[in-house]
Amino acid sequence: MRYHLRMPNLRVQIVRFVDEEPQPGIVESRFRDARGAVHTVIDKVPIFTDADLWSDSEYPQPGLVGCVVLQQIFDSTGPNLARITTCGVETTNGESEFVIAEAELSD
Repeated sequence: MRYHLRMPNLRVQIVRFVDEEPQPGIVESRFRDARGAVHTVIDKVPIFTDADLWSDSEYPQPGLVGCVVLQQIFDSTGPNLARITTCGVETTNGESEFVIAEAELSD
């Protein structure tokens, strides 16, 4: 893939509504890195989706987080990987750089 021509997005699953304040609401999303570790990001709904999510919405929902590919990692024994940084978004552990399966990226 030729990421230097555009900004890809990391696919996430929005798993629950956290709070209605501040508007337009806060949700929790999760994704897995290439090692299988689960990472959690809690932020405003528009960070992840254009959908109008609320406490009574059905979860999980698909979401995206903007990211920058720092390095492509080619592996002849498994899936291609990418080292990414999320754009202004950190996990609940304060992380913003990850190695993920390239298949987890979307245009």
